Amino acid sequence: MTATGDGPRAYPFGPIDQLNVDPELAKACAEQPVLRVSLPYGGDAWLVTRHADAKTVLADPRFSRAAAVGEDVPRTVSAGLPRTSMLSMDPPEHSRLRRRVANPFTVRRVEALRPRAQEIVDGLLDTMIAEGAPADLTRMLTWPLPVTMICELLGVPFADREQFNTWVDGLLMLSDPERSARDRGHLNDYLAGLIAARRITPTDDLLGELAAVEDEESRLTEEELVSLGVSLLSAGQEATANQIGNFVYTLLTRPELWRQLVDDPGLIPDAVEELFRIVPISATAGFTRIATEDVELSGQTVRAGDAVVAEFALANRDPEVFDRPDEIDFRRGSVPHLAFGHGVHHCLGAQLARMELRVVLDTLVRRLPGLHLAVPADQVPWRTERLIRGADALPVGW
Repeated sequence: MTATGDGPRAYPFGPIDQLNVDPELAKACAEQPVLRVSLPYGGDAWLVTRHADAKTVLADPRFSRAAAVGEDVPRTVSAGLPRTSMLSMDPPEHSRLRRRVANPFTVRRVEALRPRAQEIVDGLLDTMIAEGAPADLTRMLTWPLPVTMICELLGVPFADREQFNTWVDGLLMLSDPERSARDRGHLNDYLAGLIAARRITPTDDLLGELAAVEDEESRLTEEELVSLGVSLLSAGQEATANQIGNFVYTLLTRPELWRQLVDDPGLIPDAVEELFRIVPISATAGFTRIATEDVELSGQTVRAGDAVVAEFALANRDPEVFDRPDEIDFRRGSVPHLAFGHGVHHCLGAQLARMELRVVLDTLVRRLPGLHLAVPADQVPWRTERLIRGADALPVGW
């Protein structure tokens, strides 16, 4: 079974369009929810788009991340993750690493960081307001907040932020594999230096805590520590920063939604979940998994050895799960979105991202209820050829 009589369709079907779901992709997957596609690198795979199928692929142990390591594996990006990455592991190896690093990201620990996040947001807005409108919200708020938070959590010197900003940016480039590989190397070397220093002089940050473990069973290797640091730094910085801007853009281009939050800030927790559902963050489908035995998904048999990727943007708009799936409804109630994945690889920093977004939106609607775009929506510039969707600048007035 293939996407067309001529064979698999080339994925992605069209160029990335800001925060919009590719209409051709949506149409094809509505007709064929388990679709055979030719990925940009490595060959063909099954693309799943229904919510239930995506959850199965993400959580069922018959779909392996470890088996997807290698240059010849079908994938959406030029270079796959290294074998030492927690995202490239299956249990029990994955479980060992996750247990070591999960504690700082629990709901309780993240809530303890809320006052610091509020302090940072208020300070950034003080500066922006003092400088006057119009202002670029990406430069004044959406990037500095998550960078500061993840630096303080990991123990990365904030003075180095401009340098590793550049490296993370290059790491996530879709169109320049050489730069991506080069900047990953720079980040690896940089974090290896920080970790080596903490082996000698312990610190009370996350990198220091992990580097200081002496127990043989719990101790992480140098490669594991570096890979973990790169993953946390890039996700905590790039993904959160872009999604803060994406949420604000979505609200300001639909003023009735912004007004709902201004009038009732108590809606913000539910609004954040609904925006996670409706606003796509990745420019591609998720990480490849390999079926280790035959599995049936929506009537299609995926054979052992087949590659599978899940399209979260469409799974989060599955009409079998969400009433009026293309509408934004802050009073929808429980929103079982897959923005943070599902199963053992559910995003470690999900609670941190939620907290930061809630603090940002709550502070903006209280302090700047008249916030608006300072340019027409079609003049907002977008970052292109990157793994993460986001505005390059977000000019605002208030």
